[in-house]
Amino acid sequence: MKYAVIRTGGKQYRVSEGDVVKIEKLAGEVGAKITMDDVLFVGGEGDVKIGAPLVANAKVTGEIVGQDRAKKIIVFKKKRRKGYMRRQGHRQYQTALKITAIDA
Repeated sequence: MKYAVIRTGGKQYRVSEGDVVKIEKLAGEVGAKITMDDVLFVGGEGDVKIGAPLVANAKVTGEIVGQDRAKKIIVFKKKRRKGYMRRQGHRQYQTALKITAIDA
């Protein structure tokens, strides 16, 4: 099975065709096609291509299947013996992307 390592939103993801990955928010409506050119590695089926830093002429194509928000995380700050406490919640925007093709 062919797979690739892509870079988006300051993070790296290992993806295969048919995978649904949740990544940092990308602009676009549900059903829109997205092409990513930041491909760092392509492997599988005995063929390996390693980028320096990117693999030349490689791209990963996907389709947006959802725009939503992640689970809430709690940001809590405290300084001992000072009576200082702050509690704040945060929900990150994210995009669910279904990988349709890996071209190397």
